[in-house]
Amino acid sequence: MHNLARLDLNLLLTLDALLVEHNVTRAARRLNLSQPSVSVQLAKLREFFSDPLLLPGPRGMRPTARADELRAPLRQALAALERAVSPANPFEPGKASQTWRVAASDYGESTIVLPALAGLRAAAPHSRLAVFETAPSRLASQAEQGKIDLAFHTRDCSPPELRHRVLFAERYVLVGRTGHPQLKKPPTPAQFSSLHHVIVSPDGGGFQGVTDSALAGVGLTRRVVLSVPHFLFVMSVLARTDLVAMLPERLARHQTALQVVEPPVEIPGFEMAMLWHERSHRDPAHQWLREFIAASL
Repeated sequence: MHNLARLDLNLLLTLDALLVEHNVTRAARRLNLSQPSVSVQLAKLREFFSDPLLLPGPRGMRPTARADELRAPLRQALAALERAVSPANPFEPGKASQTWRVAASDYGESTIVLPALAGLRAAAPHSRLAVFETAPSRLASQAEQGKIDLAFHTRDCSPPELRHRVLFAERYVLVGRTGHPQLKKPPTPAQFSSLHHVIVSPDGGGFQGVTDSALAGVGLTRRVVLSVPHFLFVMSVLARTDLVAMLPERLARHQTALQVVEPPVEIPGFEMAMLWHERSHRDPAHQWLREFIAASL
């Protein structure tokens, strides 16, 4: 590296051209330089390598033994540099063998990963997908360290240091089992409050949520009798009991065992976003994955 630090790398391009052409004038034409400029560069190369490199001959210049030694490694080095500084190749999903890593809650798995999965397998059949449980406090560091490529999370709780793209807006609906005796018609606020509710508490053990804040605004409270960490378990509970829950609409809309009712109070919804780190923002494969997922929803 000490020798390389003393060398203008442009001189290596000149040496490569001289070793191909064996002629200063033709090398200058190849490099779009003047003949005197190439002569000056040849003098610098001779000084650096302590070797004449090219000697006059009856049919142009002849390389010295040292120049012949340099020819192959120089060509390989310049080719490697050319690849390094060339624009990234377009991503071809049908030929790629990527392993993508995404972080998603069970809600994100059901509403984002699952709708995209069949198309993703068809478009990139040699690639793999690993889904990790969402750890909101670690999303930024996981993305920065390359442990995950994407995360799916609510936009308002997303780490500010990550890029994001909103995928859809979601709203809450009241859900109970099909034929639930207290959901034959939309309940009044008082009837809604008297129902026995299940709540999803991702951190575990919580019995308060956005619904409770909305009810408090109209002077009501509800009965939350069960707190669980996952949405999908809630749907099994609802199908087998008379408990009810406020769920994101996308989870309940195609569940034949469940019925959806408009809640009697307005509950704020949320936006689901796709998150990624700046380090991956311009990567062609990553760009393709982001666009594919967004188009699948």
